[in-house]
Amino acid sequence: MKKTNKKVLRICYIAMFTAIICAISQLPGIPMPGGVPMTLQTLIIPLAGVILGPLDGMVAALIYVLLGAAGVPVFSGFSGGIGVIMGATGGFIISFPIMPLLAGLGEKLGRKKGNAVYFTCIYVGLVIGAALNYLIGTMWFAGIYLGAVNAENMAAGFTACVLPFIPTAVIKVVLCGIIGAIIRKALVKAGLINDRD
Repeated sequence: MKKTNKKVLRICYIAMFTAIICAISQLPGIPMPGGVPMTLQTLIIPLAGVILGPLDGMVAALIYVLLGAAGVPVFSGFSGGIGVIMGATGGFIISFPIMPLLAGLGEKLGRKKGNAVYFTCIYVGLVIGAALNYLIGTMWFAGIYLGAVNAENMAAGFTACVLPFIPTAVIKVVLCGIIGAIIRKALVKAGLINDRD
């Protein structure tokens, strides 16, 4: 495949994943007591990194965040604008690009190694990405919604923003690793993506 065609294909994949993230974000979230809904965003966003690679996956998530910040109604519930980012859940949104970056780095590090090492690397990347998303989101929630980032507010933020989501986060991480690896290997085998990305 020509170099120009590869670049065009990469741009198309990034655009496609951005569109998928936008669409998945509109699926109704499950309301939670702390005000942070349970959605499928944290499944599809790191999946972009596993399938497309760390850089392209991060770019897809970053475009999603920038579109929303510019006012395009791509965030949950067809919302958009800087006001959403400056709200209680803004920390989760601004840290979304970290998730595919780390998931993709994990996949890349484990490539061409045995299945055990490969999946271990993917899951380490997924877990660290999810943990940072929760940490940044909780700190933001404590600072913006509760007024200050201190031990008491962080504990309250953990209870509202992390604790109820741990079981589904584990399921999402497991599914993301399996689905991402299967799709990526199929695309590489079909010659649709480069194994070096």
